[in-house]
Amino acid sequence: MTAVDFGLLLLRVVLGLTMAAHGYNKFFGGGRIKGTAGWFESIGMKPGTFHARMAATTEMAAGIGLAVGLLTPVTAAGFVALMLVAAWTVHRKNGFFIVKEGWEYNLILAVAAVAIAAIGAGKYSLDYALFRNYSDIYPLLHGWCGFVIAVGLGLAGGIGQLAIFYRPPVEQAG
Repeated sequence: MTAVDFGLLLLRVVLGLTMAAHGYNKFFGGGRIKGTAGWFESIGMKPGTFHARMAATTEMAAGIGLAVGLLTPVTAAGFVALMLVAAWTVHRKNGFFIVKEGWEYNLILAVAAVAIAAIGAGKYSLDYALFRNYSDIYPLLHGWCGFVIAVGLGLAGGIGQLAIFYRPPVEQAG
């Protein structure tokens, strides 16, 4: 095992399981889907139950997919879409820094996933195990192609979701 392959494995697993834990928490933690749905409604993502289920499912699927290195650019796109929507709907008004509830953390998760898509998942991944001998598929899973898929699909998904469903609450004059 080279240090690069170990580093990619470590980064994928930690990043992926962190995202999957967010999805798991939406399904099974605290307020569960019902509580998450109410929160989504309150920030303008309507219908809340639909978005709670979709966010939880996407977080778990993208997280586990990245952790095991399966279709890495697609799972990275999930990170981009999720973090774009979170940054725009919740954290944007708070500025950059996470200590003030800003969008810093969202940026780090999305960019790290995109970087993995560009570099490739490494030898200890399902992408490598399943597709390395397929010259028509494997090149799509890393390099510039992986980068473009992750960014393009992720931005399209996040922007599309915001355009179709986001209806920010009206600020009450005080």
